[in-house]
Amino acid sequence: MSISFEDLQVGQRWQSTGRTLTGADLTIACMTSGDWHPIHADTEFAKQSIGGQRIFHGTYGLHIAMALATKFPDLGSDVVGALGFSEWRFRTPLVIGDTGHVEKWAAKSETGWRFFRATVPNILRRMQPLCQAVFSD
Repeated sequence: MSISFEDLQVGQRWQSTGRTLTGADLTIACMTSGDWHPIHADTEFAKQSIGGQRIFHGTYGLHIAMALATKFPDLGSDVVGALGFSEWRFRTPLVIGDTGHVEKWAAKSETGWRFFRATVPNILRRMQPLCQAVFSD
């Protein structure tokens, strides 16, 4: 059921379905970014790193978060776009097998503009957010 942007209430919350990151996702991230650093692309190199495995590019978390966040709330024919991000924190590396989801809620800024806050928790390792973004309407 869709709602209009004007009908959003401060404090309303939504949660997306889970999304598990795969080796194919990491390969696509390397291909589309052009960043083939061995920490992303070379299993043997990454085994010798502090994390012991290949990691995703930090911005891939943002990429996935945006995809998950666009599905809700269903605003019908209203179009809402991300006009910028005021925060983004890399709390722990994303790795193959991580599953995350987006938790999003409506809020207001001091100027009265509505915006959404979204976090992407890492369900498999810790329940703390992997990354957090704030984007406005």
